Amino acid sequence: MAAAQDSNEISYLLPPNRKDWEEKGVPNFVYRQKELLEGIQWPRTAPSLLDRTPRSRFDSALCAAWRQRMELGLFRYRLGELQTQTLPGVVGFVAQLNVERGVQRRRPQNIWSVRQAFDPEQFNFNKIRPGEVLFRLLREPDLPGALQQEDILVMINVSPLEWGHVLLVPEPTRGLPQRLLPGALRAGVEAVLLSSHPGFRVGFNSLGGLASVNHLHLHGYYLAHRLPVEGAPSEPLDPGGRLHLLQALPAPGFLFYTSGPGPDLEALIGRVCRATDYLTDHEIAHNLFVTRGAPPGKTSPSSALTGIRVILWARKSSFGVKEGEAFNVALCELAGHLPIKTSQDFGSLTEAAALALIRDCLLPPAQAEEVQAALVALISQDEQ
Repeated sequence: MAAAQDSNEISYLLPPNRKDWEEKGVPNFVYRQKELLEGIQWPRTAPSLLDRTPRSRFDSALCAAWRQRMELGLFRYRLGELQTQTLPGVVGFVAQLNVERGVQRRRPQNIWSVRQAFDPEQFNFNKIRPGEVLFRLLREPDLPGALQQEDILVMINVSPLEWGHVLLVPEPTRGLPQRLLPGALRAGVEAVLLSSHPGFRVGFNSLGGLASVNHLHLHGYYLAHRLPVEGAPSEPLDPGGRLHLLQALPAPGFLFYTSGPGPDLEALIGRVCRATDYLTDHEIAHNLFVTRGAPPGKTSPSSALTGIRVILWARKSSFGVKEGEAFNVALCELAGHLPIKTSQDFGSLTEAAALALIRDCLLPPAQAEEVQAALVALISQDEQ
């Protein structure tokens, strides 16, 4: 996605002299309620038309600053245009060849528990280099129904999955472990709403769900392709329709939905975090994905994007990276986006093989039913 050139973006760019980077400080990106965009849709023809559609102020700031950091060599590798294909089959997996990420990314930390405490001696986001932070994401404090705003830093992921891959990190000096909090989730959902690109998504990996750093962060990135979870059909699990089950491939998951900003969004954030708290407290790994999408019910892959879908998957814990597999299963893979590590696997991977890798990471049926019953009971308490 090309960066727009606008004089308003200059404050998000680093000065020419590297010695001045630390002194520059972190610029603020302050947004208003009216910048949370609704009604964003995919072009009816080629996704490439997205490059010619107007970008939001958020997209322009992020992409200009991100591109500059790439040109300055702050990433572990230079991300070119990734070879992409849709796997034949009913799911619609979007596979991308990203050899460099498989080779160059930082080795995951030694994680042994979903509830593991933050360790300041391990790598964390207080140890990044000057220049990796793009801006501080702040909203005006008078948004209706809003709780206290988190101090969120938007920084580059030095091993990017795709264009514009960033991390959303609540104030790093607080030393928060990788456990989802309402303020962090709110920032992630509102980042999706700030973007005019329908393919800007945000996600979260728990410890044991392939989070590689135990320091609270979410991922955000652009992908100019529709994904199966945007329009997958669902059925309600509670009488109030606050929790739904996505039954379609690639993996069953819990669906939370809101039509847009306001009190309903705040309520959704609370419900999602109560669910992730339950999973964490019960040592159950999980992944979460935030995307524009269709409302719950009988939908289709081509359904209009009328609101925000938050999808939560409970899964088997996986500590460390499994070598030799075509991909590792985390937030984007469960949503249908498959970053592939080798050319050989990219050329030979089938839908059946991809589904087998994903199924291997899911909870056994009996445990999955137990988790579903617990979350339904938890969400139903909201209706009393």
